[in-house]
Amino acid sequence: MDAVKLLKDDHKKVKDLFRQFEKARSDDRKKAIAEEVFHELEVHAAIEEEMFYPAAKEKADKEGKELVAEAVEEHHVVKVLIGELQQMREVNEQFEAKFTVLIENVEHHIEEEEKEMLPDAKKALGDEIEALGDRMERRKSQLMAAAR
Repeated sequence: MDAVKLLKDDHKKVKDLFRQFEKARSDDRKKAIAEEVFHELEVHAAIEEEMFYPAAKEKADKEGKELVAEAVEEHHVVKVLIGELQQMREVNEQFEAKFTVLIENVEHHIEEEEKEMLPDAKKALGDEIEALGDRMERRKSQLMAAAR
């Protein structure tokens, strides 16, 4: 499994969930989609932070190292938003506004990663990209199963 493909597939899934949230009419449906988004993002961030970012950073130039550092900080902001959203008991105006901010932050992060970090990392990692992707895929399966 190509590590970059794995991450891009995760990005697509989360963006699809965002569109479902935006189209959902009932508060129960929005809450269920939001919970799925939180789970997907938590697992995705974990495999990036545990495996992909360290591998990319090791092979990166100065600019690449800065991109990794920025990505870690963007993850922090997303985790704070998720924590605040999970504390909210109901879907209301504040929840929807905060979820919109989450969408905007994540989509910005995805765009930066896909345009800058992922192509550079794929080139720098070369033949290692497949083995890294296999390890990431196994870890993702563990995390998905553990949180259910």
